[in-house]
Amino acid sequence: MAANISPIFPLTPKVWISALITAANTNKDGTGTVTQISSPAGPNGAFVESVEALPIGTNNASVLRVFLNIGSSPSSAANNILWEEVSLPATLLTEVAAQAKVVIPLNRAIPAGYTLYATMGTAVAAGWRVRAHTGDY
Repeated sequence: MAANISPIFPLTPKVWISALITAANTNKDGTGTVTQISSPAGPNGAFVESVEALPIGTNNASVLRVFLNIGSSPSSAANNILWEEVSLPATLLTEVAAQAKVVIPLNRAIPAGYTLYATMGTAVAAGWRVRAHTGDY
């Protein structure tokens, strides 16, 4: 069986500027109130390095869920899979200390057209800005 012995690296880096996430979504299938956090993978697929969540102010604790979508409407559960989830701590707005971001290291390749979406388990006051660091092959 032949194997690809030459490493490949992303050709085009991408960072998607997502909307602020504040709303709750208790669905575990990627439907409901979801926020797109990556651009669709290019024609040769993409490499997803990480997903980062940065609090924008005072928030109660919640959970961030990241869904992998096949490139079709996220309103159909058949198009989504729960890819990762991570606890988000309660945060307090301050002007004398940095807010700690939450990082989900992924380091995975995804097929052409696939897209990442995110939701939160509980509503929060200020919100979280979530971004995916990806690169097209």
